[in-house]
Amino acid sequence: MSNRRQFMQSAAAFGALSALPLALRAQGFEAPKIINGFPAGGTADATSRRVAERLGGTVYAKTPAVVENKPGAGGRIACEVVKGANPDGSTLLLTPYSCTAIYPHIYSRLPYDPVKDFAPVSIAAIMTHALTVGPMVPASVKTLKDFLAWSKENPGKASYGSPAAGSTPHFIAALLGLNSGVDLKHVPYRGSLPAIADLVGGNLAAASTPTGDALANHRAGKVRILATSGAQRTPFTPDVPTFAEQGFGELTTEEWFGFYAPARTPAGVITNANTAINAALKDKSVIDALAVMGLVARGSTPAEMAKSQRDEHTRWGPLVKKIGFTADS
Repeated sequence: MSNRRQFMQSAAAFGALSALPLALRAQGFEAPKIINGFPAGGTADATSRRVAERLGGTVYAKTPAVVENKPGAGGRIACEVVKGANPDGSTLLLTPYSCTAIYPHIYSRLPYDPVKDFAPVSIAAIMTHALTVGPMVPASVKTLKDFLAWSKENPGKASYGSPAAGSTPHFIAALLGLNSGVDLKHVPYRGSLPAIADLVGGNLAAASTPTGDALANHRAGKVRILATSGAQRTPFTPDVPTFAEQGFGELTTEEWFGFYAPARTPAGVITNANTAINAALKDKSVIDALAVMGLVARGSTPAEMAKSQRDEHTRWGPLVKKIGFTADS
């Protein structure tokens, strides 16, 4: 009878243990993965790596996370990879909200459902976007008004690069052209850095990118940031006026990078990942490293992130319709 009682007690204990989320049972994952859809060296990569370095030794991970870049298709490739990952929480996606809040307005056959295929974990960093001009544009061009006047006079050169077709920076510059009545030609790239390289090389008139991706060359005097998209001037370019200050208030926007897990990831694992990520974002070394890239470290709850995604989806619907861009454009 005693042996039977011991067996039943052991079975009950095993059952309770098995019911716990995997991360709790294992005391954190061994080298979880963070997938981002943009090239190494950019703002998405910096956010991924600075947080990944601080995840080891937490309730979420035993060791720092491994970052994998899956650039292409404006971040959609990375989203599709994480959609198909094991929903145990060992693989996270780091992506700007354009991939989950704006793309549904653009792509009728998006290879993932932003709501059904992903579980929000935490916002990670806030960024503004900037319109930057390079040496193709005369040094006398110092404001948006100057740039638009120059573009009218030089229609063959009036072009701007962006990190991807359908990205937030693409749409900011597209709205600038529409609202000013100036025809600006869009040149999509695979990430911001190739666009900035062409800008510095004099092969492109302007670039609309995350502010941080143009920051180093702006400070070095190789390019000139003419406007940023925040409600106020950024602390990184206090001398540069916003779009709103120059008469284009509709272009005011701040985008975030956020972490997602595959749908059906256990709630306990989401909680552990959120706790670890938010702790990392409060680390001074992470805050300072992101600031170098023009990013403001800022965490959130999963619920706050989900609400922001819904709000941005609602906001961008009529703007995308106004621009008239679709996947077939």
